[in-house]
Amino acid sequence: MQGKMAIVGDGDSITVFKAAGVSAYPVEDEKKARETIRKIAKDYKIIFLTENLARQLADFLRRFDEEPYPVVLSIPSADGGSGYGNEILKKAMERALGVDILFHD
Repeated sequence: MQGKMAIVGDGDSITVFKAAGVSAYPVEDEKKARETIRKIAKDYKIIFLTENLARQLADFLRRFDEEPYPVVLSIPSADGGSGYGNEILKKAMERALGVDILFHD
């Protein structure tokens, strides 16, 4: 599993990652994304997930917070970003460090 990365999202959003050699898993909706992440979680260290799906799966994704791998990272979709990925990163940093060191809001 050394350094293996995957992306889960809609087809347009994952195309660039696929071209870069990241394993790509196209999904149409929240249910399919959840099933896919369950199946691949043990095989990848990093799983990128488009923001629109990450927001819908927030409760499900919390199970990965206590384990070192996989790291599930929210990224903007082809439609653009909503800021959700930054929001999650900020909360994780505050939880880990007790202070906001990047965003200073």
